[in-house]
Amino acid sequence: MKKIITVFLFLFLFSCGSKDEKKKGFEYNRTQKIDKKSNDRNVSKTPVDLNNKGIGPIKKVDFETTINNDLAEKGKATFNQKCTACHMANRKLIGPAMKGIYERRSPEWVMNMLLNPAEMLKKDPVAIALLKEYNNIMMLNQNLTNEEARSITEYLRTL
Repeated sequence: MKKIITVFLFLFLFSCGSKDEKKKGFEYNRTQKIDKKSNDRNVSKTPVDLNNKGIGPIKKVDFETTINNDLAEKGKATFNQKCTACHMANRKLIGPAMKGIYERRSPEWVMNMLLNPAEMLKKDPVAIALLKEYNNIMMLNQNLTNEEARSITEYLRTL
């Protein structure tokens, strides 16, 4: 009789846990948590600094009043090939969302980040803040030419 009571007690104790407590092993969630204050997935904690030109070869970028569609198409192809693993237009992924980038960063900063990410992530205060915000996942150098970086910056204007 004691064995039966012990077995029932044993089964009762181990059946009380919920299935949600079981660990599934390694799991990586690529989406960002919602900011409770704004309910917006794309709110960044990084400060906006349109005067920061970044660190690198680009000192000045002049946008024409209208978008250069040929250049933007080349930039779209390059962006899709080299950037979409980490960046999406409308939402955060591994890196920031690109839509509205020029409301947060100068064109020179964007091009210098594309061309010189390693030095930017070490020395530029905005890049360092973004690195912290995105769990210290560093942007890899895609070895873009100045022309490819310029075409991507033009494409980003279309988003």
